[in-house]
Amino acid sequence: MNHQFDAIIVGAGHNGLITQAYLSRSGLRTLSLDAAPVAGGGLSTVEDPSQPGFFHNLHAFFHRGITEMPWFKDLNLASHGVDYIGADLYASIISSTGTVLQWWTDFEKTFESFSALDRDDANTLRKWRDAFIPILKNILTDEARSTPIPAEKRRELLEKTADGRLLLEVSQNSPLEFVTSEFRHPGIQAALLFINGMREVDLRAKGFGHHIASLFASPARVQTCRGGAATLARALVRAVESAGGVVRTNAPVKRILIEDNRAVGVELHNGEKILANKIVASALNPHLTFLELIGEDRLNGDLTAKVKNFKYNVLGPIFSLHLNLKEPPIYRVADTHPDVQRSLTVIMGIDSVTTFLDIVRAHDKGEPGPRVLWGGTPTAFDPSQAPPGQHTAFMWQKSPYALHGDPNNWVREKESHAQQMLEMWTSYAPNLRAATIGTFSQSPRDVALNQPNMREADVLMGAFTNGQVGFARPFEGAGDYRTAFSGLYLCGSASHPGGNITGLPGFNAAREMIRDQSLQK
Repeated sequence: MNHQFDAIIVGAGHNGLITQAYLSRSGLRTLSLDAAPVAGGGLSTVEDPSQPGFFHNLHAFFHRGITEMPWFKDLNLASHGVDYIGADLYASIISSTGTVLQWWTDFEKTFESFSALDRDDANTLRKWRDAFIPILKNILTDEARSTPIPAEKRRELLEKTADGRLLLEVSQNSPLEFVTSEFRHPGIQAALLFINGMREVDLRAKGFGHHIASLFASPARVQTCRGGAATLARALVRAVESAGGVVRTNAPVKRILIEDNRAVGVELHNGEKILANKIVASALNPHLTFLELIGEDRLNGDLTAKVKNFKYNVLGPIFSLHLNLKEPPIYRVADTHPDVQRSLTVIMGIDSVTTFLDIVRAHDKGEPGPRVLWGGTPTAFDPSQAPPGQHTAFMWQKSPYALHGDPNNWVREKESHAQQMLEMWTSYAPNLRAATIGTFSQSPRDVALNQPNMREADVLMGAFTNGQVGFARPFEGAGDYRTAFSGLYLCGSASHPGGNITGLPGFNAAREMIRDQSLQK
């Protein structure tokens, strides 16, 4: 054994770094290990090597309420160089006919936009938003920031209050059932379902009928990180190092070492072995953690079955198109809706629920389906991500991982798919034809290869279907971040409350480790 630490964290994405920072601040000697050349996982900002000065966020760009997260304040990340830019206008949804629907931080502006299409639907949105403000404040926010409890106990507690009973009633539906039963305008139905899908919740997922109402009830402001998403990753590394922790990149883990049913350290691919006196925490998905790093031969049959049954989000993979520009996209609808130009997100091509259902059916078959794009222009908010006077922009499209049954088919079809996306984007913003000076794209296959933790290109690292929520995420027996192996914990997005940039899986997991070690918080 070459080295020895109190705690080793496998995976230095944002959740792993948050866990490590708390453990380091509690007095433990900590080490995080990541196979990538830089820490951060999905907090990735890269410079276009063919055109220096243009920076692109490969995964995370849209963040929400990060500066209000407990870990952001506890770790004093503002002092480590993080500066978040808030956006008053989160999303502009542009239909193929030029109708515009907008989601503002100021709900009254959102209400006005919805009213222009259907006043009754706008009133319905207000009704559900108002009903869920106390539910979000008093129940859902605390749940996300806490270790989950068994479903039966949760139901018992929720049934004691009117808000809890309403949450249970609405949650039993899927987002699709909620929207189609409560709203009538096809454009509003489609917009709400796509907004739901932007947070990577399957519109068919039972148990998430409350999701849309809770999104609009949230006071959290939509934000983006100055300098790109990687700025947050670098600040987390500084927070770890300032507390005495060590972050190692280019350090792929080959095995998690198990002795007498206890995690005792790791072995790297170069043969180096590192001991952990107290804790090994994995921020990786269950397949990587249990089947590859521990090995199926070390698992009992029940645990093996649970890991193999863990499902990834079929609607999670995205194809991304990135542009280097002489000027920002100028949308046709800006003549009548100039605010579109300062929208953090622009969504194009979603006209009805049928469009989204066709996307779902196509993905189930491994086909691209109807083209709906969403993305933004980072440099409209942060000019530092491009050379002076120039811009970057990107668009995403939900696309199947196993295209026509095999992810390798993306090698052949990647270029043409990117071109089709650009053509559609240009039909909404004609100036792109002359403004574009460089492009590159990333297919779902590329995502899975470059970010192995995003298995099957699932940016969530685990679906919310298949019962994989709360105390049963990733599966029963590991819902409190502990595992069947003593000293081995889970702290990544495959655990409660799930994916997206929230940091809460790492935050919650750290609390349980600190509690088990009887450490000072």
